[in-house]
Amino acid sequence: MPRWAMPEDGRPRPSTIRDVARHAGVSVATVSRILSGSYPSAPATRGKVMRAVRELDYVANAHARGLAGVRPKSVAIVVTSVVSPHYAHVAQGVQDQAAREGRLCIVGTTGGDPERELATVRLLREEHAEAVILVGNMPADDAYRERMAGYARALAVAGSRLVLCGRPPLGDDVPAIVVEYDNTGGAYAITSHLLSAGHKRILFLGRRTGYTTPESRIAGYRAALAAHRVPHDPGLEVDSVVMDRRDGYRMMRERLDAGPRDFTAVFAGNDLIAAGARAALRERGLRVPGDVSLVGFDDLPPAADIDLTTVHVPHEELGRTAVRLALESETPGTAQHVMLGTHIIVRDSVRPNLEEPPSL
Repeated sequence: MPRWAMPEDGRPRPSTIRDVARHAGVSVATVSRILSGSYPSAPATRGKVMRAVRELDYVANAHARGLAGVRPKSVAIVVTSVVSPHYAHVAQGVQDQAAREGRLCIVGTTGGDPERELATVRLLREEHAEAVILVGNMPADDAYRERMAGYARALAVAGSRLVLCGRPPLGDDVPAIVVEYDNTGGAYAITSHLLSAGHKRILFLGRRTGYTTPESRIAGYRAALAAHRVPHDPGLEVDSVVMDRRDGYRMMRERLDAGPRDFTAVFAGNDLIAAGARAALRERGLRVPGDVSLVGFDDLPPAADIDLTTVHVPHEELGRTAVRLALESETPGTAQHVMLGTHIIVRDSVRPNLEEPPSL
């Protein structure tokens, strides 16, 4: 019998589990248990069922399995956007490890909306995902933390796990796995790299108050200035809106329009901001690194294309580690905290500073 059986009305229909059972000469219950992997069947019986499945080109109905309480094992990753290289590379790591573990990978996006993120986590809890992995920035406010901590506890009770990937912990008593990378240490190192090259007027592009990732990076920038005994000038910190290439171009263009250049180097909050800032500098006839040294953070495209010195973040390893820890954790309520390292990738966007900028 072909998969598309021909009933009396003359219209073809897909093969059903009853067709498979009839073809194999077994009960519907036997087919169901064999296909779900929960039936210790004799090899001959299993062989007959799987041969019928192939011959009928039978495709199991996922909705019907759900109604029967049989759900595919899955992990979920929730990101701001799948277009951003940062999130895409972490998601690739999650997908790779999930495939190795025999899990389905579910991807959700939030557009950077905290309410949408909370709603997505609630939905994934109802879908019984084994792990819910939240990636990247989060609002640094108590109300958000309290609500997300509640979801972490609810997931743990349901036998699932909340994983904060590239985020700080929600609190000591919250049952969540945390997989971070050293944002502050990386920012400290890249700022120190500029200071060691003689730059004291370092423009920071990408301050964003209330968000964990940029706040961690600017903390490293300020700590490096203090360690090198360079006065901190808040006027050298520029606020970002969306942390992308267009925002980098806007910030740099507005800075150059405001008056004579008062910096010799730029620390861009990420590589996309650096690319936009570089374009604005070039429009004004300023060379990188001949006139202005420039560094970024992330080591993702377009860093290599523009020969940018930057901080390498182990994006895919973050995703793989998040899945591995979530699935290896024997007790869902157990909190774990892993910090992955970052390091500088030196390219050709920094030159020693031989003189102060023209306005000084």
